[in-house]
Amino acid sequence: MTDHPVPDHLRRIRSFVLRDGRMTPAQQRAFDDHWARFGIDYTGCAQDFATRFGRTAPLVMEIGFGNGEALAWASEHDPARDYLGVEVHGPGVGRLMNVLAARDAGNVRLYRHDAVEVLENEIAPDTLAEARIWFPDPWHKKRHNKRRIIQPGFVAQLATRMAPGGLLHLATDWQAYAEHMLEVMEAAPAWSNAIAPGEYAEKPAWRIETHFERRGLKLGHGVWDLLYRRV
Repeated sequence: MTDHPVPDHLRRIRSFVLRDGRMTPAQQRAFDDHWARFGIDYTGCAQDFATRFGRTAPLVMEIGFGNGEALAWASEHDPARDYLGVEVHGPGVGRLMNVLAARDAGNVRLYRHDAVEVLENEIAPDTLAEARIWFPDPWHKKRHNKRRIIQPGFVAQLATRMAPGGLLHLATDWQAYAEHMLEVMEAAPAWSNAIAPGEYAEKPAWRIETHFERRGLKLGHGVWDLLYRRV
């Protein structure tokens, strides 16, 4: 019998667990009524985002936007830029689409797909002006640390999709993950700390305090922001 190699996409360690639960009727209707407008179906081919948005503008990508609270606020208060959200969990995507539809938003498009695959296959090199990864799953048990999305290979791949000088903004409320993020980013040759070598950033005004963050603060968690520029 001949052994066949396992495809890369089957070998990859996922940084998320699909635990959608049940979507509310309103969230399900959002997919029925609004996906054609706000959603992008994963095709595995590089997208023409100027065509998708009907204009040429700086593109901001938020990976793992959760319930979409921060993405909705940012896109409303920054209309000169376009926003691309990536989230695997259906209820959050549905909730955000309802919010966007209510205000007739024109500068947001969404993926419901694995962010690593979107970056690899749908985002052309030098496309992104900014990337945001706020409060990703910390995978705090030591045996699960390898599942954290912020790893050397991932940030190297992300750098290829950023325009020169593009900004990467990370945030977490787990100190051990903050230290891991700092270690990975300081060692990444394609990135330069926007504050100073080895330093965290003050919370920028553009990152609002979300329900998730408030819950963490009530539990006594700190919050760490990191800002890096693509070299």
